[in-house]
Amino acid sequence: MNVQIVVVNYRTAELTIDCLRSLEAEVRANPGTRVVVTDNASGDDSLARIEAAIARCGWTGWVELMPLARNGGFAYGNNAAIRAALAHTPAVDSILLLNPDTIVRPGALAALARVLDSDPKIGIVGSRLEDPDGRAQRSSFRFPSLLGDLEDALQFGLATRLLARWCVAPPQVDRLAITDWVAGACMLVRREVFEQIGLLDEAYFMYYEEVDFCRRSRAAGWLCAYEPTSRVVHLVGQASGVTDRSLRRRRPAYWFESRRTYFLRHHGGPYTLGTDLAWSIGYFLWRCRRWLQGKEDRDPPKLLVDFLRHSTLLRGFST
Repeated sequence: MNVQIVVVNYRTAELTIDCLRSLEAEVRANPGTRVVVTDNASGDDSLARIEAAIARCGWTGWVELMPLARNGGFAYGNNAAIRAALAHTPAVDSILLLNPDTIVRPGALAALARVLDSDPKIGIVGSRLEDPDGRAQRSSFRFPSLLGDLEDALQFGLATRLLARWCVAPPQVDRLAITDWVAGACMLVRREVFEQIGLLDEAYFMYYEEVDFCRRSRAAGWLCAYEPTSRVVHLVGQASGVTDRSLRRRRPAYWFESRRTYFLRHHGGPYTLGTDLAWSIGYFLWRCRRWLQGKEDRDPPKLLVDFLRHSTLLRGFST
């Protein structure tokens, strides 16, 4: 397949270089594969360091560096390269969105390409993401919902069992499976999907943009698949710092805004209000139980306060 890989860099030069190094064998095994690294106006020495690595390692034949004028977020950084790929002659067959904090295992790209080749109804396919030691991460998901958010907030075994069919991050399977959405850390998209539904929505600065994209593609008739034989190491949170629990950083405003935008666009105001209320009550109950039982606190600081500040409970239904 004629594949273009897009890696968005924002002050993650060393991660990006390591990611490119892991792609060398994939490019040799898949002729026609090219990589575009977009830089979201990092403002540090990222461009110079990545450019030097491309020259030093002999990657100039398959890696292009694309500086951007501003830091417009994940969707913005990807879209700049996607637009160019769609306008290129000959047109690419598919585009792989790949995080800079990933290390691609041998054969991962070919495994994804085989899935698109095998079924013309599948428009998106994602890899099995894993820790460096090979332990699987949650990589395929159900669309967010009121009951799914409630289950996530409660963090209670009985609630998880009762609400299992709505759990956003169900246990991973070890075979090819159709799913609602896959992680944007490694997601191969058929060209025709972009041509039919458009690019990633830049209203999402970071997070929920891949959920939105997969939902729009499902509405247009495309299937989304998860392929566990395609294995990619994901250094969770290294690029953004948001999902790395060991850091215990306060969750940034753009995460809450992206979540709120997603629910309002796909479910409307009343449903979003109900979901925000359900999560808030569920999370408050979890905090009470954690305090009473002396459980370790691994949540981001001031999570409930920040959630309420950005929720429809206080902000209303405007986006």
